[in-house]
Amino acid sequence: MSTPATGATGPAEGAGRPEATGEDAELLEIALEAATRAGALLRDGRPADLGVAATKSSPIDVVTEMDIAAEKLITSHISALRPDDGFLGEEGADRVGTSGVRWVIDPLDGTVNYLYGLPSWSVSIAAERDGRAVVGVVEAPMRRETYQAVLGGGAYVNGVRAHCRPAPDLDHALVATGFSYLRERRASMAEVVRVLLPQVRDLRRGGSAAIDLADVGCGRLDAYYERGLNPWDLAAGALFAREAGALTGGRPGREPAEELTVAAPPGLFERLQGMLEELGAWHD
Repeated sequence: MSTPATGATGPAEGAGRPEATGEDAELLEIALEAATRAGALLRDGRPADLGVAATKSSPIDVVTEMDIAAEKLITSHISALRPDDGFLGEEGADRVGTSGVRWVIDPLDGTVNYLYGLPSWSVSIAAERDGRAVVGVVEAPMRRETYQAVLGGGAYVNGVRAHCRPAPDLDHALVATGFSYLRERRASMAEVVRVLLPQVRDLRRGGSAAIDLADVGCGRLDAYYERGLNPWDLAAGALFAREAGALTGGRPGREPAEELTVAAPPGLFERLQGMLEELGAWHD
């Protein structure tokens, strides 16, 4: 397994990167530039008195002024270069394009972490062609890491090829998850954790789905699951995990979706997915 060095400052000149040609190469360059700019804005422009600008699904599911500014930066950059593309963004970007390409954007994944000054937050940008993710970039400024993947072209972090870990036995698996901001869902989520925790090595809750998915691809986690993700939460990170050798899915036979997202290497994926189905992790 090749594991990237934490804390690297970024890809060196001529460092490894996903194989991409034609339009995919163009999309990758645009995503990297947009994610880098947005990451710098969020890292360097965070106000000392940062506060909540709005709430979403519940009073504790928040938006800051920086989420909104980052999404505007990203969509403006992409629109200037590819005016015919569509958008789907967490903070309201929604445009039907004519090119067959749609950008799926989470300008600040891990907003509550960011609000509290915790370092686990990221910028997530994916480009879809005809509904399928072909390019994904996750920028994690406080880690000084950029995760990038191209469909069929591999996954890289800071110029190093990423690979998920070989599947361990379930009782040796380090598993990450996340929790809904909807209070009425939390009791059922806690019940899943109550049953699952004694059967695995340990559980982690990082707060950024995009980083958790990337960490599965980098071998820093054995598996990840979560209920309640939106397309912008998972599009880039799930592509990265798959290109690093992991499997991703939802309920058995389904794609990752709001009701359930699971990522793990083959061998562990099937076991964890089956357990989560039996536990009803996809419903209250």
